[in-house]
Amino acid sequence: MENRRKVILITDGDEYAKRAVEMVAKEVGGRCISTSFGNPSHHSGKEILSLIKQAKNDPVLVMFDDSGFVGEGTGERALKYIATHPDLEVLGVIAVASRTRREEWTKIDVSIDQDGELTPYGVDKYGIPEMELGRVNGDTVYVLDELNLPLVVGIGDIGKMGKKDSYEKGAPITRKAVEYILERSGFYEQQD
Repeated sequence: MENRRKVILITDGDEYAKRAVEMVAKEVGGRCISTSFGNPSHHSGKEILSLIKQAKNDPVLVMFDDSGFVGEGTGERALKYIATHPDLEVLGVIAVASRTRREEWTKIDVSIDQDGELTPYGVDKYGIPEMELGRVNGDTVYVLDELNLPLVVGIGDIGKMGKKDSYEKGAPITRKAVEYILERSGFYEQQD
């Protein structure tokens, strides 16, 4: 299907994430499904799909959040539905680190630390590199390893990271993660 909507999935959906993702989506010429925010997510995959199809521009940034619940929660069920839908092309996923009690984690291709540097190590919620290569701990990442995703980028807590990713500063780490996914996916070349 040639006209598939191009989406970036984001495993965070609190108020800080919403403000940062809305701003970054606008800056890159895309759209954010603002109503996909929630801690935890409130919409089903089918509801989110309908909103994605109504968005005016690609890329469409979509937030999913499980609010720290262990196992596959509402946010992850919706993410799984969106990630596997044939009408959509997932350009990449931003896997957001958090402090989880039972340490759910996922494999990542790369992380972006709190200073905007690429690293092969996972990062914590503050965007500080950890000791483990290629994995990040988070509360809405349980299903990512089950899916055939093109690129998974780990970052700290969106809109926060000790104020280094704050909305007031332009959410530079979130923006870099989105731009990295757009560049690596070939999104810009497809727009020419």
